[in-house]
Amino acid sequence: MAVSFNQIPANLRLPLFHAEVDGSQASYFVQDQRALLIGQRLAAGTAAADVPVLVSSADQAVTLFGAGSVLARMVALYRRNDDFGAVWCLPVADAGAAAAATGTVVLTGTATAAGALSLYIAGKRVQIAVASGNTAAVVATALAAAIAATPDLPLTATATTATVTLTAKNKGLLGNDIDVRLNYLGALGGEATPAGLTVTITAMANGAAAPSLAAGIAALGDEPFDFIACPYTDTASLDALKGFMDDQTGRWAWSRQLYGHVFAARRGTVAELSTFGNARNDPHVTVLGYAGSPSPSWEWAAALTAQAAKSLRIDPARPLQTLPLVGILAPTVSARFTMSERQILLFDGVATFSTGTDGTVRIERAITTYQVNAYGQPDPSYLDVETLFTLATVLRRLRSVITTKYARHKLANDGTTFGAGQAIVTPKIIKAELIAQYSEMETLGLVENLAAFKANLVVERDPTDPNRLNVLYPPDLVNQLRVFAVLAQFRLQYAA
Repeated sequence: MAVSFNQIPANLRLPLFHAEVDGSQASYFVQDQRALLIGQRLAAGTAAADVPVLVSSADQAVTLFGAGSVLARMVALYRRNDDFGAVWCLPVADAGAAAAATGTVVLTGTATAAGALSLYIAGKRVQIAVASGNTAAVVATALAAAIAATPDLPLTATATTATVTLTAKNKGLLGNDIDVRLNYLGALGGEATPAGLTVTITAMANGAAAPSLAAGIAALGDEPFDFIACPYTDTASLDALKGFMDDQTGRWAWSRQLYGHVFAARRGTVAELSTFGNARNDPHVTVLGYAGSPSPSWEWAAALTAQAAKSLRIDPARPLQTLPLVGILAPTVSARFTMSERQILLFDGVATFSTGTDGTVRIERAITTYQVNAYGQPDPSYLDVETLFTLATVLRRLRSVITTKYARHKLANDGTTFGAGQAIVTPKIIKAELIAQYSEMETLGLVENLAAFKANLVVERDPTDPNRLNVLYPPDLVNQLRVFAVLAQFRLQYAA
């Protein structure tokens, strides 16, 4: 019998018509690329720590993780940038030894004119009316009450005389990144401190310890997540994620083939970010550096992850440059990194952004922290995140066609004479399949140079295991238009 059946017995004598269904030749490539947000919950949240949970809305996140928690605010920012893709969250509890960050707002004087006090906390404005004659103590009490009436803020406030004491809701290092400032929009935005009042802000500080990610990472098992937002950029957290993602035993390992990428953000000066970046070397982590923005680092990470997810799901090879980070407040003009400073960061493993004249923050170049090879030599092979996502898509497409069309095939040498319809492959058959798939991916704009691919593709039977095919698969991944260089060699007039 030439045809290879899956179900119908070869010795069947019962009449008459028997049909089995085989969909192996009808399938096509699809992938469900999910996002995962990692962050701290509050005790008021209903979600258990270290247990991944699907979250459908920002309101649900508040219920699950607590109003004003790091994770609830990350979900809110993510959804402002990607309102369609599936979002899972990994809530973690505050570290047992963690300390909460604190800060103060001290008011002095008496208002001599009516106005409004505009205090920004983690990028969110808390505004109170101030009447002429209001004392510092009255204004402080009103300010603390307004903060308490805004439950999605990441801190609490208490007023004692004319001092408002601020305490981060989530304990730990992240609380130090809660920016507190006055009048972000300035006079053009109608914001000014009422005459007669003086406001002195002591920045949030003394938050200590980051939660352990070990239990949460273990709980993820082999669930696929392509876009992972992480609020933590301390060494212990990033080292845990490095092992979680690496190509030895992590998600990029041959034995798991889950892939994915981690996105984070870090506040600091150029020197601080340069030092940080040079201490990392991970192809599966991107850290966006910034300074001077009221928005906290975890919201930058969430917005970056969302925009990357929304774009890369559509086309993994298309550059992320110019995508807006919706909901992120731009750094003040004086704090924005110059072109030369951003160039420095891009050679030190730190991703960069640009700021438009209208204050829109946009991705400039999303690079990974990978910079050097095992010998410490510069290596740009894993520089851009688009390369990693394109490679993952190519490998997934390859795995899909092999496991769908050839899941139960026999293996024979080239030149073997077998009947049509037999479930048998030879190295040449598989090579032709790989070339056809590569051609299709070239049409989709994922790869290029089909002729060179054909010339370098190797498919052969293993010399010691007759049941194994070995493939040298050399895709030429498509690149991105990053630099358009022009030499404008002008003339005043061409010779006649």
